[in-house]
Amino acid sequence: MRPIAKRIVLILGLACAPFVAAAQGMFSPVVTVNDSAITRYEIDQRVALLGVFRTPGDLPRLALEQLIDDRLKLQELDRAGLRLTDEGLLTAMQDFAGRANLSLEQFVAVLNQNGIEEATLRDFVRAGVSWRDFVRSRFGSRTEVTEAEVDLALGQAGSGASGLEVLLSEIIIPAPPPQAAQALATATRISQLTSTAAFEAEARRVSALPSRANGGRLDWVPVGNFPAGLRPLLLALAPGQVTAPIPIENGVALFQMRGVREVPRATVAPALIDYAAFLIAGGLSESALREATALAARVDTCDDLYGEAHGLPVEVLERVNLPPEQIPQDVAMELAKLDPGEVSHVLTRANGATLVFLMMCGRTPVAAEGVDREAVRAELRSQRLAGYADALLADLRAAAVITRP
Repeated sequence: MRPIAKRIVLILGLACAPFVAAAQGMFSPVVTVNDSAITRYEIDQRVALLGVFRTPGDLPRLALEQLIDDRLKLQELDRAGLRLTDEGLLTAMQDFAGRANLSLEQFVAVLNQNGIEEATLRDFVRAGVSWRDFVRSRFGSRTEVTEAEVDLALGQAGSGASGLEVLLSEIIIPAPPPQAAQALATATRISQLTSTAAFEAEARRVSALPSRANGGRLDWVPVGNFPAGLRPLLLALAPGQVTAPIPIENGVALFQMRGVREVPRATVAPALIDYAAFLIAGGLSESALREATALAARVDTCDDLYGEAHGLPVEVLERVNLPPEQIPQDVAMELAKLDPGEVSHVLTRANGATLVFLMMCGRTPVAAEGVDREAVRAELRSQRLAGYADALLADLRAAAVITRP
């Protein structure tokens, strides 16, 4: 090799050396779990993913602990000869994306915008879904719940002398399908806020709710009014923290915690919720909102809506009396804020073309009906499965060789 050529090779080698070293460091093991390595790259990717999910806490520590658990879970599945098929994994990923009202391609695009690879989502979903199915198949026969246990759980749930109320601020960002990815990205950005003033400014700017006029602020609401799946998310928030984006039909919802208080008399979670939905053409247009405001001025109870619907197509008015878990989440979240006779007209259907005039008719407490028994039974089964899963994972951790290079 000629001297000049050698010199060029040497210069290029010296210039590239720091980048090669950085890349090697990124993919070098940070922790090994039974000889299976976890790299810095995996940890950074999981931290970014948890950030998008608005997970509270020390994200680097949580990411590492989750990855260790995932390694242990997959190793146990390998020993049992179980593996999620490619088709099953694809379906699980599509279902995961569907919770945000996005296709898998749209969801992956949002992750990519945040520097997260599709493989990171794939690994996250594979470990979670595979482990859930394994636990159900291994321990499902041990989780039968007797009628006496349901009675005991219902008695304990209704025996408290006090309850909790939450003071929240709210935002709903319209997200018809063409705008879904953009709305989710905006909601993800807002979910990182910890300032009430900043959240209120965003509510005034992007929220579709009437509460945007006062920065999205709500009055005190019993936490039991909210859907069961939303309650633990709200109670896990510290003052100033914001929920992860909550997908609803044609929109994305966010709540910021401003306060929690204990009240002397507990509000019993309803077994049935009676409400009416009156459909108005035009979505969130000015004409549709004017019609909704005029309708609100003419009616005092849900029964008054029957007169308003006289002569209109039957599908214009829907009157339902359902258990909370059977009510669409966006409707349930609006009903949580309403007393009997109060109305809301912020939700839409038909990709935003139809406005939903929602009216609370009444709530039937659990004690008056037995319809909540199966929900309690399912919750007890879920708790027992979680206990078996936690115990098995603890055993796997205790037996594992977990080392740091």
